Amino acid sequence: MDYTTIINNQTIPVSQIPESSYGAFSELNTGFVTDSSEKHCVNYFGYPVSGKIKLICCIADDPNHVIYVSSCLVETTDKLPSMAAGIFCFEKFEREIHENFGIDFTGHPWLKPVRYSHDRSDVRQTIANYPFYSIDSEELHEVGVGPIHAGVIEPGHFRFICNGEQILHLEIQLGYQHRGIESLFLQKRKLSERVTVAESITGDNVVGHTLAFASVWESLCGFKVPVEIEFSRTVALELERIAVHTGDLSAACADVAYQLGSAVFGRLRTPIINFLQEWGGNRLAKGLIRPGRNQFPFTTALAQRLTEVLNAFEPDFNEMNGELFKMPSALSRFERTGTLSYENALSVGTVGMTARASGLNRDIRTSHPFSLYGELAHEPVIKHHGDVSSRLHVRKEEVRQSIKYLHGLMARVPDSESKPMPFGSPLPDSFTLSLVEGWRGEICHCAITDAHGDLLIYKVKDPSFHNWLALALAVRNNEISDFPICNKSFNLSYCGHDL
Repeated sequence: MDYTTIINNQTIPVSQIPESSYGAFSELNTGFVTDSSEKHCVNYFGYPVSGKIKLICCIADDPNHVIYVSSCLVETTDKLPSMAAGIFCFEKFEREIHENFGIDFTGHPWLKPVRYSHDRSDVRQTIANYPFYSIDSEELHEVGVGPIHAGVIEPGHFRFICNGEQILHLEIQLGYQHRGIESLFLQKRKLSERVTVAESITGDNVVGHTLAFASVWESLCGFKVPVEIEFSRTVALELERIAVHTGDLSAACADVAYQLGSAVFGRLRTPIINFLQEWGGNRLAKGLIRPGRNQFPFTTALAQRLTEVLNAFEPDFNEMNGELFKMPSALSRFERTGTLSYENALSVGTVGMTARASGLNRDIRTSHPFSLYGELAHEPVIKHHGDVSSRLHVRKEEVRQSIKYLHGLMARVPDSESKPMPFGSPLPDSFTLSLVEGWRGEICHCAITDAHGDLLIYKVKDPSFHNWLALALAVRNNEISDFPICNKSFNLSYCGHDL
């Protein structure tokens, strides 16, 4: 067999991952995802081994709750037939491997850099001469936005090709931040430093990424996570989901000039993030999650306080949504705007709420359960129109769902374990994969250790890595004036992409 099978948060010896020829490797992984919504690529990356590059591909089988892991060894000078030429969802992964190591994927739709990292294979390729797609026409015109924006957001460049006000094509180029997040995991030697790096991957998804790192480290160390720690992490993740979804509803209202909705949803977000500060001392939940321990145990007093917060939040949230989704002027901006078809969502490999709004069921809480989600019997919120309205409805219903989960959890707060729990060292020559469903979607962290148990490679994938292209496809044939609301309905991460 050319692959091994693992479950979420499982550690195996690297030697247990079968190594095959590239031809067999390519045929295997494209075969897994061909014409199937039930399997998708959660990570595909390379790293140096004895002067060559080892490629590792991880395919999630959602109905069976397992991940298939395979590998092959190639030369940096190899010209490899592109998997993306036939199965498009591999295109960004291959571009990253090409940028990092110079491997040429023949037949790739457009093999160009992803991030322009400082250690890229070809330093002659610079972001200043990025090869944008262009059309030579007297009737069409280009509109460039960014990378410096009028709003206080992160740097990214959007290049529109328009016919009048109609968008025919959008190309999104990121890669302006050069933070070197993945290499920092290797450079930092203390666990406290590494978890701080994980908290900094993307500022609006601190819980999701820190939980993924903690799960990787605990699995490598063979640490069995007690229920009280899993409880706190589940609560934190759902609070983060409520806070960001509510803030996004506020921002969507602002983009269609509905100031009452913007003000009310913005006000409602505040007590949720303020509760995180009451609990752990930080509104974004930094410092809350640590591998192997409960940094701030969740108590019955906190449960009572959170119940009060949710009871005050819920009626106002429901009333404001009732007003928003019956207002003709708002609905005319939301409905049939920025539509991402199911076919495009599947082809691109979208994940998370972006996928679910287009009818594609991708939710790690159900497909590869972690923390307490197996007990919650989570049912993903699925919409089918794929437009701005669908993405906002997913947010609204997921907030209500999260509130329901939290009320149930508050009724059974576990006793906090006060004594220290034994925490070993990472296993040598091992591979671990952790999947977490953050509010934006599927987060994947992979780690490989060397013969001494030190980190050899740490690979991070934010859901935005999958979904930026989905935004570019969704705005085609829309008015350029509708781009802000389309963009906000996705709310993708620049820094989560620019690792």
